[in-house]
Amino acid sequence: MHKIYFVFLLCCCQVLFAQQGYRCPFDFKLLLAGNFGELRSNHYHSGLDLKTEGGVGKPVHAVEKGYVSRISISAWGYGNGLYLTHPDGTTTVYGHLQRFAPKIAEFARRQQYAKESFMIDVLVSPNQLPVEQGEVVAYSGNTGSSAGPHTHFEVRNTKTEELYDPLIYLKNYFTDTRAPEIRNILICPVPGEGGVNDVERKVRLNTTALVGGKQRVIGKITAWGKIGVALRAEDYMNDTYNRYGVKEITLFADGKQIFHSNLEHYLIPETHYVNSFTDYEYYKKTGFSFIRSFVEPGNKLRFIQTDRNRGYININEERTYNLAYRISDFFGNTTEMTFEIEGKRQNISKPNYSDTTLMHWNVNTDFKARNSQLYIPVGYLYDDLHFIYKEKQDPSGIASIFTMHNHFVPIHNDCRLSLRISKDTVTNKNQYGIVYFQGNGVKWIGGTYKNGWITGNIRELGDFTVRIDSKGPTIVPVNANNWIKRRSITFQLSDNMSGLANFKGTLDGKFVLFEMNNRAVINWKFDLRDLPKGQHTLKLLAWDQCGNTSEYTRSLSW
Repeated sequence: MHKIYFVFLLCCCQVLFAQQGYRCPFDFKLLLAGNFGELRSNHYHSGLDLKTEGGVGKPVHAVEKGYVSRISISAWGYGNGLYLTHPDGTTTVYGHLQRFAPKIAEFARRQQYAKESFMIDVLVSPNQLPVEQGEVVAYSGNTGSSAGPHTHFEVRNTKTEELYDPLIYLKNYFTDTRAPEIRNILICPVPGEGGVNDVERKVRLNTTALVGGKQRVIGKITAWGKIGVALRAEDYMNDTYNRYGVKEITLFADGKQIFHSNLEHYLIPETHYVNSFTDYEYYKKTGFSFIRSFVEPGNKLRFIQTDRNRGYININEERTYNLAYRISDFFGNTTEMTFEIEGKRQNISKPNYSDTTLMHWNVNTDFKARNSQLYIPVGYLYDDLHFIYKEKQDPSGIASIFTMHNHFVPIHNDCRLSLRISKDTVTNKNQYGIVYFQGNGVKWIGGTYKNGWITGNIRELGDFTVRIDSKGPTIVPVNANNWIKRRSITFQLSDNMSGLANFKGTLDGKFVLFEMNNRAVINWKFDLRDLPKGQHTLKLLAWDQCGNTSEYTRSLSW
């Protein structure tokens, strides 16, 4: 009897905890700047972006008891990042923080001095920094790759690092009665197999405003052959003007469900599948993200279900095909839209693939030319590719310009690219690097030199060549005449090619901690006890990704 009562009580406690969720991380009303699973460049948004009333320095509370398990400090990414591990098997992550609470800040500072580096990423044992639910662990900020004051908040499975939608735990702190809306749909004929409105290209159509929970498509659609459908949608919440990603999407064709996605959790290695989940080519050309309701064979996302045709529609009868979208947000607010596609015979031409190399998504591809090699592991393409390759001599360069297909085909993860250097004259081979042509400039890829070749990892196709970086970073002192008066020493750092790798400051030969923000400005705030009266020597060393170094030295006295 007592055992039964105990089990009943335990179950009641678990249900109560699930209903209550975590403590609110702030002492004010939560509003979102971004939600879980939003479509970002090459990844899904891994958490919630919590607004901080437009400012920084707001106390951040531990949502549950546990311990600090990881501290990361960087000028990029999450900036000042804090990881708390909890007894329920989850780890919560707080990013873009202004600073940590005193006991955590002191621990981090000791790690920085021990490693003589501003940038650290350290694991913390369970008994070193325990925290209680509600304890202030940090203060909100705008550090790292942040475009404005906010706190990034994640919930992860501690063992697998699977990312969960934090709204599962924080839903009681939000009010949302607004339904998502469909902005456009995109009809996507399969090249050589389908056509839309008498053309063999993608056709975008607008929709009407949301009325009574329903929308409709503006314009007529005729099609023939194999097509796919995609949509661009946005969600909204009460008390804020922001736009968010849509959680759940279902597509019906003639009353049958052919596609369903429900993004509640995913593993970190799955995040790059966003480039197949969306229409990557259309995004690159227009800047608009359309979610596909059909699935390429190499897309292994677990939260998608389709019919046996993987969501593609075969228009092979001259009749009306009835389609319907249903989209929902986390709180169950739903929008429906029906539209028709008229089956109409159209001329469909076969593409000319005579000057291409067929690469299959489900086998390793080892492409070799005279002056280049490209290795793409199995599964890194999402579909078969008729690969276009060109080599153009560059008289003013040290290597040819190599066209590896175009910019509109994504690669799931790093692939190995090797390019031959035609003018191998540099003594320091670390100064060679592969570059990728991007807009009007180039993006440094880098790589390793061997026997006249440079090999690096790429994650997108396009145009490549080899460049030399022989110049160290630029170090510019800021308001040097006021350093002593302001008790603050500031520099601006930049690099011309491969990018800044790290920096180190010393005073009279001893390490001093310069901190960096996301604008490459570093700063050391000091007490005059660190600068006893007399003459001192300040040195700052900075180096780039190729190992080129620059040094700044200045005498200080007071």
